[in-house]
Amino acid sequence: MDDTHGTVHWTELMTRDVGAAKAFYEKVCGWSFDQVEMEGGLIYHVAMAHGRPVTGLMDIAGEPGGEGRSSYWLSYIAVDDVDTAARNAKAAGGTVKRAPWDVAGVGRIVLVTDPTGADIGLMTPAEMPDQV
Repeated sequence: MDDTHGTVHWTELMTRDVGAAKAFYEKVCGWSFDQVEMEGGLIYHVAMAHGRPVTGLMDIAGEPGGEGRSSYWLSYIAVDDVDTAARNAKAAGGTVKRAPWDVAGVGRIVLVTDPTGADIGLMTPAEMPDQV
């Protein structure tokens, strides 16, 4: 088993006001931001601290299911195999909120809801060049 299995790998802010969120975290945490264009022309804002990425921000205004939803943080836990983890989540009483999908250069992801109603992302991270 990989030594990252079961650890928090990434977290991101899903927000209806990216500009206000960026201004807040720039002042509070000293973050700077890079922008990455995603599939469909969406912009993902990567927060940087000490020269490395620390989190992401994404605009949910206009996204399916984003209407009227308050901003929220979503964390992703690293797992060795997303597809197995999705099956295990269902067997443990959770539900698969979004079926597994691949994000180029990032990894394979599934969104699940645990039996208490909390949403969480599970991710098999893509191999980084220094891990090959």
